Amino acid sequence: MSPKKLARSFLYAFQGFYSAIKTETNWAIGIVEAILVIVAGLYFNITSTEWVLVILIIGVVLSSELCNSAIEAIVDSFVTTEHPKAKIAKDFAAGQSVIVVLAAAISGSIIFRPYIESLFR
Repeated sequence: MSPKKLARSFLYAFQGFYSAIKTETNWAIGIVEAILVIVAGLYFNITSTEWVLVILIIGVVLSSELCNSAIEAIVDSFVTTEHPKAKIAKDFAAGQSVIVVLAAAISGSIIFRPYIESLFR
């Protein structure tokens, strides 16, 4: 891939990020949550392994939200009235996002629990 094409790919990706922040409430909330988790990781001085897990989890959650939004946008662009198959596609996409967020919350609580408990000792 030429440097020009690579630069254009990154430009499109950043346009996607910007558009998601402007139009997708859940993605914007995810960004705020990611920042809070990063701040907590810095505050508690989590281990390198924990950082790897935290960064991967943040990436999976944000990617999942983008995929959910993309599926909804595609379905909405082809369907102007309610259609059972369109509803299923959108529900499945939303469901996968919920699964990822729940897994992230559980993983985060496992990672941060000992640090939070140490504050109360």
